[in-house]
Amino acid sequence: QLQAYGGGLVQAGESLRLSCAASTHTRTFSSYAMGWFRQAPGKEREFVAAMNWNGGSTLYADSVKGRFTISRDNAKNTVYLQMNSLKPEDTALYFCAAYNDERKQLRFSPYGYAYWGQGTQVTVSS
Repeated sequence: QLQAYGGGLVQAGESLRLSCAASTHTRTFSSYAMGWFRQAPGKEREFVAAMNWNGGSTLYADSVKGRFTISRDNAKNTVYLQMNSLKPEDTALYFCAAYNDERKQLRFSPYGYAYWGQGTQVTVSS
């Protein structure tokens, strides 16, 4: 089970940090690649960022590159998304997701992720 939290209402230019905790054995979490996705009303779910099992590899959507940072703490079974310089267009429901890392290229399609948490709302006002 994945539980995302940390969303909220902020003004443009401010920061938020999302967290996603996995209620699973640490060894299991450490075998997952983790991702963040978001979905705005009326739009498809879109990729935001991903990180491999040990944090050695990351992937970002162009729209968030340089502003968002994904990280993980395997000892805490948690993945984070630090979001800086937030823009109104970042407003969405944010989801964390996971799949068993096969030591291949990180996935950016939501169809490649087997496990999903519930969303946490991020609203950025202008």
